[in-house]
Amino acid sequence: MDVKPKVNGDLKDDEDNRRPAAIDGPTNPMVTPLLTDLYQFTMAYAYWKAGKHNERAVFDLYFRRNPFGGEYTVFAGLEECIRFIANFKFSKEEIAFVRESLSPTCEDGFFDYLEGIDCSDVEVYAITEGSVVFPKVPLMRVEGPVAVVQLLETPYVNLINYASLVTTNAARHRFVAGKSKVLLEFGLRRAQGPDGGIGASKYCYMGGFDATSNCAAGRLFGIPLRGTHSHAFVSSFMGTDEIIQKSLRSHDGSSVCQDFVSVVHTWLSKLKRLSILKGVFGETNQSELAAFISYALAFPDNFLALVDTYDVMRSGIPNFCAVALALNDMGYKARGIRLDSGDLAYLSCETRKFFQTVEKEFGVPDFGKTGITASNDLNEETLDALNKQGHEVDAFGIGTNLVTCYAQAALGCVFKLVEINNQPRIKLSEDVSKVSIPCKKRSFRLYGKEGYPLLDIMSGENERPPKVGERILCRHPFNESKRAYVVPQRVEELMKEELPTLKQNRERCISQLEQMRPDHMRRLNPTPYKYME
Repeated sequence: MDVKPKVNGDLKDDEDNRRPAAIDGPTNPMVTPLLTDLYQFTMAYAYWKAGKHNERAVFDLYFRRNPFGGEYTVFAGLEECIRFIANFKFSKEEIAFVRESLSPTCEDGFFDYLEGIDCSDVEVYAITEGSVVFPKVPLMRVEGPVAVVQLLETPYVNLINYASLVTTNAARHRFVAGKSKVLLEFGLRRAQGPDGGIGASKYCYMGGFDATSNCAAGRLFGIPLRGTHSHAFVSSFMGTDEIIQKSLRSHDGSSVCQDFVSVVHTWLSKLKRLSILKGVFGETNQSELAAFISYALAFPDNFLALVDTYDVMRSGIPNFCAVALALNDMGYKARGIRLDSGDLAYLSCETRKFFQTVEKEFGVPDFGKTGITASNDLNEETLDALNKQGHEVDAFGIGTNLVTCYAQAALGCVFKLVEINNQPRIKLSEDVSKVSIPCKKRSFRLYGKEGYPLLDIMSGENERPPKVGERILCRHPFNESKRAYVVPQRVEELMKEELPTLKQNRERCISQLEQMRPDHMRRLNPTPYKYME
């Protein structure tokens, strides 16, 4: 992928992704050439001082271990890397700061050199964003003048690390929740700062979430927005006598109900006579009822109520149903309820029974299918537990554990020199996991008869690539005893020259996860995926 690719079908205006025809700068204005470690500048100066700064170098960006105890990772952050290098240029103010930060003995010529560089001579080859990836296999290969590429190391690792980590976290939550459930990212208030919140919304959407509560992310990336009200809204009301504007026009506009509050009270009285509710509740909380009515009058087409401010089954659910049935009389359909505390499995099942009884007793079509959303510090483990207990939740709102990647702090990406002036380079270590794999490489994914990927294989750039139907000897790069013959039914080269939209990356992520063998995907004790050479 050229750093400044020609405008083509991948880069044209796209309504689904809000992508402009030209490559804009990074989403976060803090991503500048100064977003790097000091030692990148000291190395750049030493390269320049030694006359090595323009030597052609090749670096691989990869990670050493899958996160969250799993056996797969989802690659994300590539677009932000391309945005960064497409607009890479030091300002005079930045040059002045670098000059102040380095030794006063640094020669003026170096700062003239910094002022003149850009990334026009840098080439980036990468696995397509949104792809399922594995340790040691390069996510990106960056080629260019060694001093310039060295300055890209820290920002690239920064841009890829969290993006891939949170996308993988989202994909894991999607896998546990199942395809049919709606997943909502509600993490902005708990994210690590504004950039963590914006990035989490983007990459959770890529990883399979359906919507976000984050308005800024919705505007920037075209992600669907979802949200309702909080406990504060419910507890802010005292009673229905506070409701001044009581009228509601019907959905088709043909009539107006002048006293919607009275209709709700009528329905509440009818609900109390149901056999399922006899002895369950007397008077429901009137401040909660007032809040629900007010919210329904404001959003009759999108009424979704938080029902656990006081008592879910004795107050929240009956109050919701009374308002929902009154809306139904006017041609509207309530969206559902949200549970934010308590025994979610039990409460969701009891709520579903309540809805089904209302449908049967009053003949309201599909009322039994009214949506149930659950939140309250959910994570992979709680989703798995809910599945085992049995529940009736249709949608999950997930925040803290998702966006903070609470189960693992970082992915651990690295950026290693593998070739300079056409000569392979290697980093050795007593820790085998830290030994780099030298030379410029190509990577391929080999698929078996059932359509599942068998393994990823790396080869030298000029080596003959694997062929479909051909018997191939695959060897582990660090363990000579691990080798296998494979006859692939499909061969996919992993590094491609394309920059898809966010929506396309999301579709790729979901599709590739569906192609993985189930034993590689399971939450506990997954089967290791192989990478070979």
